[in-house]
Amino acid sequence: MSRTARKEERDGNVASARAHKRVEGALEGERRREFTRAVLTDLRALERMLDEDWFERGEPRIGAEQEMFLVDAHWRPAPAALDMLERLDDPHFTTELAKFNLELNVDPQPFRGDGLARLERQLTALLERCREVGRELGIHPVLVGILPTLRTQDFGLENMVPSPRYEALNAAMTAMRGGAYEISIKGIDELLLRHDSVMVEAANCSFQVHLQVAPDEFARLYNLAQVLAAPLVAIAGNSTLLFGKRLWHETRIALFQQAVDTRSSRTHLRERHARVWFGSRWVRRSVVEIFKEDIARFRSLVGTDLDEDPIEKLDAGEVPWLKALRLHNSTVYRWNRPCYGVIEGRPHLRIECRVLPSGPSVVDEVANAAFWLGLMSELGHRHEDITRHIEFDHAQRNLWAAARDGMGASLVWLDGQEREAQALVLDQLLPAAEAGLRRAGIDEADVARYLSVLDKRVRNRRDGARWQLSSLQAFGDRGAPGERHNALVAALVARQAAGRPVAEWDRARRDEADSSKANNQRVDQYMKTDVFTVQEDDPVELVADLMTWERIRHVPVEDAEGKLVGIVSYRALLRHFANEAKERASTRGRRRAGSTSVGDVMRRDVITVGPDTPTLEAIALMRRYRVGCLPVVQGGQLVAMVTEDDFMNIAAELLEQRLRG
Repeated sequence: MSRTARKEERDGNVASARAHKRVEGALEGERRREFTRAVLTDLRALERMLDEDWFERGEPRIGAEQEMFLVDAHWRPAPAALDMLERLDDPHFTTELAKFNLELNVDPQPFRGDGLARLERQLTALLERCREVGRELGIHPVLVGILPTLRTQDFGLENMVPSPRYEALNAAMTAMRGGAYEISIKGIDELLLRHDSVMVEAANCSFQVHLQVAPDEFARLYNLAQVLAAPLVAIAGNSTLLFGKRLWHETRIALFQQAVDTRSSRTHLRERHARVWFGSRWVRRSVVEIFKEDIARFRSLVGTDLDEDPIEKLDAGEVPWLKALRLHNSTVYRWNRPCYGVIEGRPHLRIECRVLPSGPSVVDEVANAAFWLGLMSELGHRHEDITRHIEFDHAQRNLWAAARDGMGASLVWLDGQEREAQALVLDQLLPAAEAGLRRAGIDEADVARYLSVLDKRVRNRRDGARWQLSSLQAFGDRGAPGERHNALVAALVARQAAGRPVAEWDRARRDEADSSKANNQRVDQYMKTDVFTVQEDDPVELVADLMTWERIRHVPVEDAEGKLVGIVSYRALLRHFANEAKERASTRGRRRAGSTSVGDVMRRDVITVGPDTPTLEAIALMRRYRVGCLPVVQGGQLVAMVTEDDFMNIAAELLEQRLRG
């Protein structure tokens, strides 16, 4: 693309971004009616442009959006996006929802010749620039679908980028939902979470690939993209850990849908759809069907200044920006999203593939893009109508199966075939992608390079998710959970900088996180979240049995809402039973058994810490108050426990450091 074209596209993006910044909050009354009328007017303008053949045809373009996390020297989320953007001073970079996220956009490239290689080179160069600026701030960019070191406390509104658009979206979605956001995902482990804002969405980072398509080809190619979503997710998993839980192979798929779900959890007989969705049916004629369905199903959440009449612009021979329609479209999160854009004064349509996670390396990402684009090219040529060969429900269920099970997922493929994802990709889809890239005129060396990266990954079942899980398995029980997750992130940063694909990575090592500098900083590195608790009115014998069964010396006492009200120690229990034995002896066994409750023996003035409490401060508290454990409390809720045993390793490390020093 020429410099002029790039400038026009960027100017358009800047105009759109400025429009988003002028959003005024949740729409109500006349303001909602005004904005909805503008959306409908934009839709009529789009229909007219399709009827009058305004859209660009010919050589298709490809593009990509790269989302990433920013982490600090302790491998934790770093809310430094605004500082990074100021120093980068480059329109390719922009904000995402959270201050610890960053997005970069590559320039559109032709889908031919060295287009894929040029996309990779620009991605690599921009990321290296990001690393250079990050080093000045003590920050590292990380390409991963979900950051292993995320904590629930990272998702407070103080970490939201101070944008009127984000604030308005959060207010509108939360009001529409009418209560807390509920996350429930079950994999190897299980996660149950309630949160008070849409900020949990910031736990997701994706690599979004764009393909420009001709208007009359849009419907059948969009349907093909829907069918291809499942095998694409199956071979690209990189989001398996969330808040320390091992969940789906690509947890991002489930998390994103639940994180911005505006439906109430109250029982309804009516069917409702999440704003993150696959769709409900095949597209039969044009892109307009998708926009109509989304307008019909999902209310407008935010508005913007309306400074154009698209019909008047068309009458004057000018191309409209369709800002209202585009803004509404940006608040409906289809896994394959239709996009309208303008380059060099010509409107075009794109399919945005949103199912891919960020990472694990740039070459892996471009290999994923090559796989998808090659299949879009070849299967689009082979099948006039892919919907004759597969049911919509099968395509949708395939996506969820692939997200859960990765390459081991069982998929219902074309004409009723049932295939494991790995075998389907190796036997049918990789050869088809190769033919499709050649059909598009991609350089032969690039076809071989990117598909060989994918072939090795699939044959070895070695994607980012499996690399994370195998590294954790190799760690075993050595070190605290926080140490192990830090080591994963440190290893991700090092291996991404080296530029090799994930299939060639060695497992993470515990020492990669530099424990002497980073791991010994906060309580959440060592705390145990799997805690056995009792309540005040429980019999004291239950505490005694818990201590015996689980070999623990302290049991926290919580109320029905999970708030800490006391703690029972092994020593307190010994004193109680000793006194009880004396009393029985003095009364010759006439004392009624079972009359003592937990509330009678627990200590109520409990010394507590928070997850962010410095480790050395926690150790000092234990010594000062002569306690063997510290309940970890956040927002009044008991979330974990740390004991003196948990700090034995760190004490030994600190002693060794002082002796060396």
